[in-house]
Amino acid sequence: MPDFYIGLMSGTSLDGVDGVLADFSPTTPLVIAHASAPFPAELKAELLALNASGPGELHRAALAGNALVRVYAQVVEQLLEGAGATASSVQAIGAHGQTVRHRPQEFDGTGYTLQLNQPALLAELTGIDVIADFRSRDVAAGGQGAPLAPFFHQALFGRRGETVGVLNIGGISNLTLLRADGTMLGFDCGPGNGLMDAWCMQHTAQPFDDGGAWGAGGTAVPALLQALLAESYFAKLPPKSTGRDLFNEPWLAGHLKAHGGLAAVDVQATLAELTARACSADVLRHEPGLQRLIVCGGGALNTYLMRRLRALLPDVQVASSADSGLPPLQVEATAFAWLARKTARREKLELTSTTGAHGARVLGAVYPA
Repeated sequence: MPDFYIGLMSGTSLDGVDGVLADFSPTTPLVIAHASAPFPAELKAELLALNASGPGELHRAALAGNALVRVYAQVVEQLLEGAGATASSVQAIGAHGQTVRHRPQEFDGTGYTLQLNQPALLAELTGIDVIADFRSRDVAAGGQGAPLAPFFHQALFGRRGETVGVLNIGGISNLTLLRADGTMLGFDCGPGNGLMDAWCMQHTAQPFDDGGAWGAGGTAVPALLQALLAESYFAKLPPKSTGRDLFNEPWLAGHLKAHGGLAAVDVQATLAELTARACSADVLRHEPGLQRLIVCGGGALNTYLMRRLRALLPDVQVASSADSGLPPLQVEATAFAWLARKTARREKLELTSTTGAHGARVLGAVYPA
């Protein structure tokens, strides 16, 4: 019998929602259907604005959560139609929500992570159990709340006796190291596509640099690159996580003030180089003998960025996750379907090696249909 779960992911790149219908009855999860939907321009602007304090933000956040969930529900409908499946055949939906603040271990020692979501509304709209709020239990247990995908990476890409790296490049980039001895390390490297996408929209009116073609036509600016790489986050040791709270447009603008008169295309090339340098440096720092790096997320579709990663890691086979059986834009959504299944089965995840939490915990909260 099929063991269907839906995973929904909307990341820090704010480009919309990716969803999968996955069957977990085989040995490895099988994606039955994939669907995506862009955010309406007004919703995208509001989600971006809610990353910072502003007037009426509690009211606005609640309404943005409702609007977000309506996009989620559209994706669920597309998935069911595409697979010829019914709501009653799906065990649960794993709905990540939209991260607007991520400040673990700050302020009072516990801190918080905040994902806008309305899982009760999603359960009403779809008639399917919804599992959400995956990160807060990890933060409560002393962890970073991110990244969580490494546990799925281990289940999908782990190979006995072989060390494998998995690099997810979404709005933020995160690295998973699946070591030959069975241990695992996972953490956020720093910026992924988020800054590049924002700069591209500002200067070309395009939501992203398709294939990295625009950035490839520029030249990275050494002085600006070094200033960006001097950010203290890059020197921190894991466990660590980050987001738009740090790597945002004001952060970039502050650096650009000291480097005036730069061509926009050269700034784009510098931002691509920043992502490539940060990610490759973490590979070399934490697993210098790595031979295989699987890249997923939207960054895997940026030909220029992939070329720079290969140049900076000449001894590593850098390949898209598509070569390992799962297309780059399906990995994160499938991870949240997998996490939802873990929650539904009350299976704990050992979080210490990635998030720094105080031991194994069951993540997520269940909203019955």
